[in-house]
Order: sequence, then C-alpha cells, then structure tokens
Amino acid sequence: MTRRTNLLPALCATIAAMALVQPMAHAQSKNSAAPLEISAAETLEWHRDKQLYIANGAASAQQGETTIKANILEAYYREPKAGGMQIWKIIARNNVEIHSANGNAYGDHAVYNLDESKAVMTGENLKMLSDDQSLTADERFEYYTEENKLIAIGNTLIKRPTETLESDRVTAWFKDGDASRELWRAEADGHVHIKTAEESITGDKGEYRKEDNKAEVIGNVVIRRGPNILEGTRAELDLLTNISKVFGGKNADGEGKGDGRVRGTFFPDSEEKSE
Repeated sequence: MTRRTNLLPALCATIAAMALVQPMAHAQSKNSAAPLEISAAETLEWHRDKQLYIANGAASAQQGETTIKANILEAYYREPKAGGMQIWKIIARNNVEIHSANGNAYGDHAVYNLDESKAVMTGENLKMLSDDQSLTADERFEYYTEENKLIAIGNTLIKRPTETLESDRVTAWFKDGDASRELWRAEADGHVHIKTAEESITGDKGEYRKEDNKAEVIGNVVIRRGPNILEGTRAELDLLTNISKVFGGKNADGEGKGDGRVRGTFFPDSEEKSE
C-alpha cells in the first residue's frame, strides 16, 4: 500500500536538528591545537600534587569558538616527558553552559574525558538549543568524538517549528571528518511519536540512513491524519522518489495485529470536516 505522508521527512529533519548543537568535545577534538583559556570570578587553584586546576565562581573555559561555563570547573592535566602540559579531563559542575558557533547546551554536570573520547552531560532541565529547534532529555547526553556519535537518553524530545519527535532514546551518527557534521545515520528507540501540524505517527523504532536515502518507522506503526488511520508493522519513505509505503506482517517480536495485514480506515470528506 502506497501513500504520501509528511511524517517520515519530519523524522529526518527533527533528528538532524541534533547536528546543529556542537558539544565542546567535538570542538576540542577539531581545535586541539588552539590554546585552552580558563578564567574565574573568584579563585583559580593549582593543585600540583593532583595535577589539577580548579576555577571557582562563574568559571569559564574557552578553546577556539567553543566556551564552557559553570560555577566550578576542574581541569586535570599531565606533563609528558617531551615537556608541556596535556589536559586529559574537564569536569564542569553546577549551571553548566556550553556555547559554540552552532548552538548551546545546558545541564548541571558535564565530564569530558579525552582518553575515552567521550563527553557526558547530565542534570535537570537538560537541553540543547539552536536557532529554531531544541533537544531535551531526562537522563543524559553522550558524545563520542572518534565515532562522531551523539546519544540523548530518557524521554527525549526534539522540537522544531512545525514538528516534534519523542522517544526513549535517540542516537545520531555524523559523517566523519566533515566540518559541517552532516547527519549520516540516526535511530530513535522506544515509544517513538512524531507529530506535524496535520499528522502523527507512533511506532517502536525510527531509522534514517543517508547511504540509501531512506527513513523508516518500525513496529506497531499507527499513522493518523484527522480521523483517518493507517496501521502496519513498518512505514518506509524513499527520499529520492518521495514515495511512502506502509507494510503489514509481524513485528520483530513476532506479534502482529489481527491477521497481520496492513490496514487503512478513511472517512469521506474528513479533510473538509477537519478544516
């Protein structure tokens, strides 16, 4: 069964919004040669025995176009035999803000471990913002610099002016070595709910793949447009042909509604009544 729908392009667009917020971990990996400047309103402590700097009171660390702010910043370093100083971990505590050229991120606590190529941000009111979209999560954001992978965990919500995406977890991979961080692949897992001004779709999982220009919602799929309903186990959009398909059959867990046939329920003149 074939039917045009705006929902699957919305899935691509809302997940792609995550690419517009650039964590400090990504910025530092791209600007590792730039100096890291740390400042504070109150004190800057140097603990030589622990190889640690602590900035207290409206603390700030800036490298290139990226700045991280917090009440307290801790920077752990090494002194290689060749000389110099190597920062290997940064911890930001309380009222954390990360500002970059592409967007801003906010939380209560952030840790960037260069040895693990991993940055984690947690706390209440966890959010990433850019010009016209936002990403929020209840649990944490994780960014892996070597994999160019961003994960949002816990009741994730991506908002754009005309659509939203809700899911338990969203993972996005970006094209390696691309300064613009082109979205290459994305997954939304658990209780996926996409809404536009006219339609909504629910399912167990959402996927976007740049390599074959396709987007899918998989498992217990229900598409609603006004009173009209489409039901199946998978919905697919080919972004090259702009043709959407809804499939029947069984879900991945072997379960399916009724006889596993794809179904549509349409009400005459529903568009006019809806208007």
